[in-house]
Amino acid sequence: MFKKEQHLYIGKDLDKNLEFFRKELGADESFDVIIRRFKIACRMGAFIAIDGFVKDEALTEIMQSLSILEYEQEMWQDDFLAKIETYIPYIEMDKENKVDELLLMVLSGSIILLVDGLEEALIIDARTYPARNPEEPDIERVVRGSRDGFTETIVFNTALIRRRVRDPRLRNKLVNVGRRSKTDICISYLEDVANPELVEEVIKRIEEIEIDAIPMAEKALEELIVPGSVWNPFPRVRYTERPDVAAAHLFEGHILVLVDTSPSVMILPATFFHHIQHVEEYRQNPAIGVYVRLVRFLAIIASVIITPLWLLFALSPELLPEALDFIGPKKVGEIPIFIQFLIGELALDLMRMAAIHTPSPLATALGVIAALLIGDIAVQIGLLVPEVIIYTAIVAVGTFSTPSYELAQANRLARLFMLLGVGFFKLPGLLVTAGLVFLLLVLTRSFNVPYLWPLIPFNYRALKSILIRSPISMQDIRPEVLKTKDVRRQPEPAFKRRR
Repeated sequence: MFKKEQHLYIGKDLDKNLEFFRKELGADESFDVIIRRFKIACRMGAFIAIDGFVKDEALTEIMQSLSILEYEQEMWQDDFLAKIETYIPYIEMDKENKVDELLLMVLSGSIILLVDGLEEALIIDARTYPARNPEEPDIERVVRGSRDGFTETIVFNTALIRRRVRDPRLRNKLVNVGRRSKTDICISYLEDVANPELVEEVIKRIEEIEIDAIPMAEKALEELIVPGSVWNPFPRVRYTERPDVAAAHLFEGHILVLVDTSPSVMILPATFFHHIQHVEEYRQNPAIGVYVRLVRFLAIIASVIITPLWLLFALSPELLPEALDFIGPKKVGEIPIFIQFLIGELALDLMRMAAIHTPSPLATALGVIAALLIGDIAVQIGLLVPEVIIYTAIVAVGTFSTPSYELAQANRLARLFMLLGVGFFKLPGLLVTAGLVFLLLVLTRSFNVPYLWPLIPFNYRALKSILIRSPISMQDIRPEVLKTKDVRRQPEPAFKRRR
């Protein structure tokens, strides 16, 4: 071993090299560190690998290929390592002499081949990560469409994207984050489409991260690269587990961030309206897609404002016109109506958390218990009035209809905030709290993109495409707010060319 220019390099002595790696990797304490010595022609060599990342068949096959080599002095006197490469049946190989890079490759699953007398090691990429097969994501299901989804292996995920984006200008830049975890992060974008300033900014923020590890993967990364995301509940990046959704955003000019060990891909920048669109709208006829989208928008709006509005009218019936005087409970019960809504909100969250932690065979039993306790019995004993249960159920349906789980959680906090405002201050409380939520949305930005674009600042063409699911043939312009290098997706709308 020798040190040069702040880097530690391997030496020519195999025994000293192996002693160093054995100590650094804790081979004597860790059962999964493999160090295997064997003879290669005229010299001694050794493999270093991690069990579980490399199959025994791979090591055996390489050793068999090298064990048949015979020593001929003229043949082996020049570039010993290069000649070894010709006998190893693997495509991905590289040479390296920096110790920190070799340690990273070993811990990433590659095989390191050290040879006595050589100051370089051979890296053989024969890793096989423990992984599951691509399956349809549970929270992004569609009636018609592909059934594959991202997995926890970054190489599989980039391949799923490559399958849909067969463009030579697709770039997948790999960055390591975490002083200890060395987590692989891939920044994916179309070189001739994406805004180069945005690409540079994203890469810069990721490379400047100084932390020992990001075990929570993409969520920890979001908090590190998106300023102010800790206390602002509204998501400023979009997550997806569907390769088709990720590919569609690539073609629009967005940037994808893939984190190894996570099946969720980060799409950025993202506005509020990105979180209320769903792939199902584009898997159906445009007319049906328009209807589905409008119904979803109504459900999302209802999930935010219906309970604060109903509570306001129940507390201030004088605000209602005579035609709507039936709104509000005829009999409140022993508990104030405001407290009943808070109980309903708490019950929804408790059921959601219980459903997550309940084994699948018991999920039906949980639903029955929730219906009996919170529904029928709660009304019979006077804990809740029927209207509270009805409107809380509508809120729950609207929440589950929100495509983005992160936005649904943010809307829940906004609804609770407005409920508290109405409960304490009635109409002024609703106006102030709703105004504050809207102001927060206006001031929020995602990588310098206004969160409420194209509503604020106003862009008629883009807003129309959000409200009404337009046919694919009419989607010829990429979002202006992304400032893409290639603005048009097609020379002119396809329906005009067919005239």
